[in-house]
Amino acid sequence: MPIITSIKAQKNLPRRQAGQKRVNIFLDGEFSFGLDLENFMKLGLKVNQELTEEEKNEIIKKGELQKCFDKTLRFVMTRPRSLKEVKDYFRRKEVDISLHQNILDRLTKLELLDDQKFAKWWVEQRLEFKSKSKKDITYELRQKGVDSNTIKNVLDDSGIDEIKIANDLIAKKSYKWQKYEDKVRKQKITQYLAGKGFDWNIINDVLK
Repeated sequence: MPIITSIKAQKNLPRRQAGQKRVNIFLDGEFSFGLDLENFMKLGLKVNQELTEEEKNEIIKKGELQKCFDKTLRFVMTRPRSLKEVKDYFRRKEVDISLHQNILDRLTKLELLDDQKFAKWWVEQRLEFKSKSKKDITYELRQKGVDSNTIKNVLDDSGIDEIKIANDLIAKKSYKWQKYEDKVRKQKITQYLAGKGFDWNIINDVLK
């Protein structure tokens, strides 16, 4: 059986926090694998300890899980993420499928993965910085993998005033239409608002 001949701390990367420190494990004088400090302490690994091939593979699996979890955690901490975004991240980073559910469960337990909360945050951001219609926001959330019922509930609770949003958008663009006569100006405004995802009832109210 291989024997642990050396344990060395990995050099800390600038972005690595204290809780993400890792060690390199050497078996029979050669580097074998890296392991996060938390698992290293839990497993009580030490120099001159013998490991069976099964034990080594299990330790490597635990280390890989923690490594992938730490990276995913940094991804979801930059801003709220939908479940689909995290799954897409797994595919981009080629995270082994056997690790997916464990990581998702841990993120959910930490309340860092919740499509309802994500959708609420997304709506707030779009209204504050983009002046989006319900239709446009709905489309964006569907692209993020949020289900229709969740989208509807969040939008219903958001108190969106689409008439105000539409009027604000027109006010910003009104200089473009001042040169046209009334009929053409209304056509231009109608086309503009329709392109922004506002339905005809909203557009008619705005034109009145």
